[in-house]
Amino acid sequence: MTVRILVVDDHPVVRHGLRTLLGENPEWEIIDEAEDGQEAVDKAARLKPDVVVLDITMPRMSGLEACRVIRRTVPECEVLIVTQHDSPHMIREALEAGARGYVVKSNAARDLLAAVEAVSQHRSFTAVNPSSGNTR
Repeated sequence: MTVRILVVDDHPVVRHGLRTLLGENPEWEIIDEAEDGQEAVDKAARLKPDVVVLDITMPRMSGLEACRVIRRTVPECEVLIVTQHDSPHMIREALEAGARGYVVKSNAARDLLAAVEAVSQHRSFTAVNPSSGNTR
């Protein structure tokens, strides 16, 4: 079964990089992109992706608020946070907002595929930098 993914980040080069990494799995389909939280909410409601790969720091609506709204309006959709923020506080906030997974962008090349695989199967996945003291 194909996993349908919405990629959300305010930087086009990051969205392109995420698409490239996610394209390595032939069973996954990038159904669209969004460049801010409000657009993510709108597209998630309309397209009903299986997974939303979502940044935290974005214009118009933060990724945390977008995550809350997406989980409320499209409850079957899982959210994977992919962000530069590597702190226990931010991880806790993301999980409380309804995210199923959390990956730090500096680890995306290593962890993104495993994270999407896990959250698409409704399993949790958290990966941060080893120096931060947090682990999967």
